[in-house]
Parts: sequence; structure tokens; C-alpha cells
Amino acid sequence: HLHSDLGSRFPLEAAQDLDIGSNTVQAYSISPENEYFSVAYRSRSEDDKYIELVLEKPLDREEQSEMSFSVIAVDGGSPPRTGTTEVKIVILDVNDNPPIFTQERYFGKVLENMPEGSVVLTVLARDQDAGVYGEISYQLSHALGQSDSAFVIDPITGEIKTTKPLDFEAAQSHELRVSATDGGGLSAICKVLVEVVDVNDNAPEVVVSSFSSPLPENTAPGTVVALFTVRDRDSGANGKISCGLEDQLFFSLRPAYKNYYELVTVSALDREETARYILRVTAADAGSPPLTSTQTFTVDISDVNDNAPVFNQTSYTMYVRENNVPTVFVGAVSAADADVGLNGKVSYSLAAVQAAEGPWCSCVSVNSENGHVFVLRPLDYERLRQTEVTVSASDAGSPPLRANVSVRLVVLDENDNAPLVLYPGQDSSPASSELVPVSAEAGYLITKVVAVDADSGQNSWLSYHLLRASEPGLFTVGVHSGEVRLRRPVTERDSVRQKLLVLVRDNGKPPLSATAAVSALLLKDLSDERLPGHSSPAPEDQAGSLTTYLIIALVCVSLLFLVSTALFVARKVCKRKELKAGHVLYGADNLQSGLADGAAAGSLPRAYCYEISLTTGSGNSEFKFLKPILPSVPPQHCGNGFSRENLYFQCHNQFPSYSMSE
Repeated sequence: HLHSDLGSRFPLEAAQDLDIGSNTVQAYSISPENEYFSVAYRSRSEDDKYIELVLEKPLDREEQSEMSFSVIAVDGGSPPRTGTTEVKIVILDVNDNPPIFTQERYFGKVLENMPEGSVVLTVLARDQDAGVYGEISYQLSHALGQSDSAFVIDPITGEIKTTKPLDFEAAQSHELRVSATDGGGLSAICKVLVEVVDVNDNAPEVVVSSFSSPLPENTAPGTVVALFTVRDRDSGANGKISCGLEDQLFFSLRPAYKNYYELVTVSALDREETARYILRVTAADAGSPPLTSTQTFTVDISDVNDNAPVFNQTSYTMYVRENNVPTVFVGAVSAADADVGLNGKVSYSLAAVQAAEGPWCSCVSVNSENGHVFVLRPLDYERLRQTEVTVSASDAGSPPLRANVSVRLVVLDENDNAPLVLYPGQDSSPASSELVPVSAEAGYLITKVVAVDADSGQNSWLSYHLLRASEPGLFTVGVHSGEVRLRRPVTERDSVRQKLLVLVRDNGKPPLSATAAVSALLLKDLSDERLPGHSSPAPEDQAGSLTTYLIIALVCVSLLFLVSTALFVARKVCKRKELKAGHVLYGADNLQSGLADGAAAGSLPRAYCYEISLTTGSGNSEFKFLKPILPSVPPQHCGNGFSRENLYFQCHNQFPSYSMSE
């Protein structure tokens, strides 16, 4: 039995388990789960353990007076065993609800000739509490200025009765205040207005002969609704009766014959505008004071199907995440029909799409009763971004009226596609190795990991991270570019073959990832015979392989040195022989023709001699431009005028160290 505040705790006996250790009781839970209570497991000592029910949400007895659930104890064995106990909660009442009158103001009429003790009216107050808190007593208080009252109220039933004859001329109405108090002291007050009706011996009477209700809203003007007669037992002026109708906008009174009157329509009716007309016909005599009586005609207007359903939106856009469960609810369309009954009963359906508008979409369904829209099968954002269907709302009238609305279903992307590594290839074939010169500086671009993601938005934003490497400090990976670069220069301690594992991760929640394996060979010369794709030696053979490679490299370097030395010596010998033979391009025999041709072509303003020699220590050809031999001599005299001595003279000026024989 609960009557507590938020956070209150209620201890319960803990479950007993003969097992020990992890096989004893480990946890408690509530089934079915509810929002009001949770279970807490506590222990005062190793042998003194107990559980408590914790009140998580305030209780309201007026909403739910009691509840029951099961507390389940689970041990830590394999398989786990459980024990269950039933808990029944009875919510006790507190006085948190005051009495409430059914009306804020009560109106009553009493004839002035009513006998003493007549019931004028009955007031009623209700209290949602139970027990004594829900027991109500009524008290009557006098209005301001009234010393005594002609009324009394029953404290239990709330009936208001007269205590003495009333005088219409003394007081035409009485205003009373009634208070209702429950057993807890909470109270409420209402006003009661009692009107005293003047009494005559015979009031006019209205006798209805026929009355038609309801009327169809398409009733033509001039239709007779009611036929009645009026009479008064009095005679003379007190028996002369006149009738009148309060509202004459849609209806009017038309005299028939003698004391008969007809109630007829005068204009078109619209049920959607006014569904019910309350017509009051008043009959009054000519007495002094005149006596009157009122006849009320309640005319209901019946519906005809003259209104089509109207959607509350001109179009709908609904969203569903891809990979949805089948028959998932994505939204609802709603249409209202101003008609009633079958004419206003709206049913929904998918309108058939014309062939020119597009194929029929079989993935969307609409509930015919409530307009709920469901997606029948899982959708894939990468195949279908959005689709559009037409929903039709039709009433049940005869003939039925309908309206259509467009519903656009937008598929939202989920992070269901992991990144796909395009380069380097991750197939079953051996991965290729990237060649890296050992002389490469920090920042040297080794390769670039290229990946794509089939998702969109932030689910396709890729980042690259170095997951694992033979030398983690040697490499760095661009977070956004995927470029694999050297972080520092290569040292002799670095292994020749390096392996890296690059993690490619998208920005989804949760993120998906893929890995790319990259292999790199650190080579002194990119023409090294070790080709990409050769398998890496096993870790236990690396020391022996390295020794073998070093021996082979030493032999190759020695052979290369010997060959280079031999070539160098042979080259020096050949060069010396060429110098002794006087290797001159333009000698005395052909100098004349060369100079003549050059002068004739106009390319040389003066006659020059050219020498080509290969100097020691370099492999480049050098052109030596000699001074003009005979600046004032015409070109035709340049051939025979040259002798061996003249050539020596000119060459000696350019190369003083050369001898005549050279």
C-alpha cells in the first residue's frame, strides 16, 4: 500500500539462492517494465542483502488505483536461472481534488403558487477522491442584503426546496450561493438563480398536430415543418391569443385557419452551417397582465452528400531511413468531410498512376481507415532516393465524392556501406610494392590510397589513418588526402621492405571502415633487381638474406670498380693518340673550301678556324674560337696562304703549351 513521494524506497525480501559465488543472485529486474518503479539491489554485509523498490514517478490514484508486476531475480550461472515474485501495489488516496460542480451557475424557475417544500432544483458536485475525501456535503448561504431565505438545501442530495410561499411581486428572482465541502476540508461554490414565475389561472396552450424533423438540407423554401393550434380556457381578453416566432430568418409562422398556424421554411438550409434550429413559438393572451406559453420546436437538419473530403495539407512529405523494417509507419494523411454519417466517412486508398506519369510504386501502402502510410519493404537509398504516390480520400456517399493529394516519400541515408579501397588493389593477388629511394627526404610522396563510399553526406566523408607499420615513425598518412609520405629521411637502420596498414574510415554513426595494405621497398638505386611484388622473406630468414645481399652487393661494386678503372685507362690512351694525330676538323686542305662556303652563305663576316678537342678529366666537347687569321685578306686567298707554320702560330697563341708536333 503506497502513499509516498518521489524517490521513496520500499524494501523487499531478497531472493535466496543455495549456490555460491557467481552462481548466486546477481541482478533483479521488473517485468513488465513500468515508468513508476525501479528495483535496487543493496547489501548491508556479505550475508545481509536486500532489494528495494524505488518510486521513479509520482502516482495518481485517480488515474490508476493499483498495479501489479513481477520482480525477477537472475543468478550468474550458465545457463542463468531466475526466480519470480509477484508484487501488487495499492495506491492510497490523498485529498488532492476539490469538489467540482457540474455547472458554474444553476438556473431555476418556481411558480409563485408552489406549495411549501417544493423542489426548485438540485445542484450536484463531484469529487474524484475516494472514501471520506470524496464525500460531499452542501451548505446554503444567503446573498448580500437578504436576512432570511425562502429556500433550504438538503446537505446530502443537494436538493433546494422552498420553505414558504413565494411572492412574485416581492421578489421576481432569488440569488443563492451553495458551497460543497468534501471530507478533507476542500470546498467549491456555485451560484443558483431562482426565478419566480407569475401565475395566472389559465395560460395559453399550444397543441402540436404534426411536426417533421429532421429535414434534408436541400429542402425547398415554403416546406411545412409543423402544424399546431393554440387555445386558452379563459374568455374575453384573457382568452384572445397571439403567436410569434423569435427567429424568422430561415423559418416563419403562417396562419392557416381559425387558431391553426403553420411553421414553414423561407430560405435554403445548410446543415454544415447550422445543424440544428431551436425555434420558440410564444403564445400570449390579452389579459392584464397577459399570460403566455412557449412551444419549442427543435428542427434537426439531415445531411446530403454535397461536400467532398478536404485534406489538411496540399501535399505531404514523409521521411524514412533506408534499411527500414517492413511495414514501418512513416506518417499519416488526414482528410475531413463536412458531411456526417456515411457521407462524412472518409476512406483512403492509393490512386492508380497513369502509365505516362510513371510506374506503380509497390513499396507504399495506406491504411484505408486512418490514413496511416506504411513502407512495405526495406528501401535502399543508393537505389531509390525518393518516390511520389497519390493518395485518394473518398467518402461513402451516393455517389461518392473524392479528393487526391500527392505524398512524396524521401529516403534518408544510413551508414550501411563501408569504404571501398580502389588503390592499392586489395584482391587475393600479391600486393605490389612502392619503390622508395633511400635518399628521399621527409615529405616524399610514396603512394596515395584511393577509396570511395557509396553513402552520401557525412556518411561518405572519408578519413585516412595509419593503423600499423613496420616503422611507425617513418611514415605519415594525410587524413583527408590519403597520401602516404615519409615523415623523416630514411636511415640505415630501417628495413628494406616496409609494410603499412592504412585505415579508411567514414564519418557515419557508427563509423564503418576498411583497411588498405601498402608495401614499400627502400632502394639505393631504383634500377635494383628486386621487383615489386616479390614476397617478403620470413622473419626468421631476414638475417641470412641480408648477409647474402651484402656479399652480392660487395662483389658487384668491386667488379664495377675494376671495369670503370679499365675503361678510364683505355680512354686516356685513346685520347693521347688522337692528340698526337692532330685531330683538327678544318685542316689546310679543306680550310679554303670551308671558308669560301661560309662566306658565300653570308653566315660568317670573317674567316675563323675552329678546333674541337677532348680535354682530360671531362667528357664534354669544347669549341675554341680562334682569332681572325688575315682580317684584311679576302676569303679567296685564305686557302693557299695557310701553311703548317701559320697554323702553329695561331694555335700557339691559343694554346702556348702545345708543341709543333702536337
